[in-house]
Amino acid sequence: MSSVLPRVTPRRALPPEVPALRLSAVDRAATHMLASLLLDYPDAAWFGRLPALRPHIDALPSAISEPLTSFVDQAEAAGEAEWQRRYVVTFDLKRKCSLYLSYYATGDTRRRGVALVTFLEAYRAAGWEFDADDLPDFLPAVLEFSARADAATADAQIAGALLASHREGIEVLRAALEGMSSPWALVVRTVTQSLPPIDAATRERYLDLINEGPPTETVGLSFLGQLPPFRPVSQEAP
Repeated sequence: MSSVLPRVTPRRALPPEVPALRLSAVDRAATHMLASLLLDYPDAAWFGRLPALRPHIDALPSAISEPLTSFVDQAEAAGEAEWQRRYVVTFDLKRKCSLYLSYYATGDTRRRGVALVTFLEAYRAAGWEFDADDLPDFLPAVLEFSARADAATADAQIAGALLASHREGIEVLRAALEGMSSPWALVVRTVTQSLPPIDAATRERYLDLINEGPPTETVGLSFLGQLPPFRPVSQEAP
């Protein structure tokens, strides 16, 4: 009688690491602002501002400007209706392509609400009030926050901590988009290039997420990333 071997899904390897670029604070802010705009939903207004973005793209180092220029070229060639269709198929229908950063750490679990509060507290700690239709962990919103944070103040440290604490999610998003040969991978890649290198522990968590995907349900509250809870400035004791 032959033994039955359990079926095992091979663990996927990490995609090649994207080397970090040495960017000035000005170029990093511009990269994050452009990525914020380009990752937003491509409505008519989005297409209308593409020509105005090109000079800002051209002013950046070639490692950033070339993929962003290619992305804009592809969007304009595809046209509004087709680009909107592809956006929805990419970001709304695939778990590993979510633009909501806390989803990668918490999935559709009860921890998600606490994670979103952490984002709101981070904004408030920098003197911001989040006032948008999207959730506060929406990657374009976080990138805009990073772009507008004053590099000479603690705001930049808060924005950097917010991105660093969800670096695994950004890397999983990049890997998923690259695996699909998605044009949006060009934009997310520039974001990862603008961030500090990741350590071995982060890469291991990243590999787990690539293979297992975001959590589906757990009990209680636990890991929310490395970001400590920020208190709104208005609530700090004098």
